[in-house]
Amino acid sequence: MKIYTSLVVVLILMMILGMTRAAPSAAHCKKERKLAINACISVMYGRRPSSTCCKRARVSHVECICPVITPGLLATINVNRLVKFIEGCGRRVPRPFTCGSLTIP
Repeated sequence: MKIYTSLVVVLILMMILGMTRAAPSAAHCKKERKLAINACISVMYGRRPSSTCCKRARVSHVECICPVITPGLLATINVNRLVKFIEGCGRRVPRPFTCGSLTIP
C-alpha cells in the first residue's frame, strides 16, 4: 500500500503543473489517475519514467490530483526526488506552488 500511496503523490504533483483547462468530471479524473498509476508504477521501484509515464505527467489535469494529496500521503515520498522526476519529464515545477497538502518552496 505504501508504494501505491507514494505513486499517487508522484502522479499528483506531475499533473498539477501548469494545467489550465475546463474542469474534468469525476469519472474523467478517476480514469486519468488510473492511467497515470499504470503508466508510472515502475518509477516507484527506482526506474526512470517511461515515455508513456512522462506523457501522462504532461497531459493530466491538476483538478484531478490536488484533492487527493494529504499529509499522510506526503509522508511517504521524497519531494526533491519528485520534483526532479517531473522536471525530467519536461514539465516545469512552479515555485512556490501549493497543491492539497503539498507545498514546494
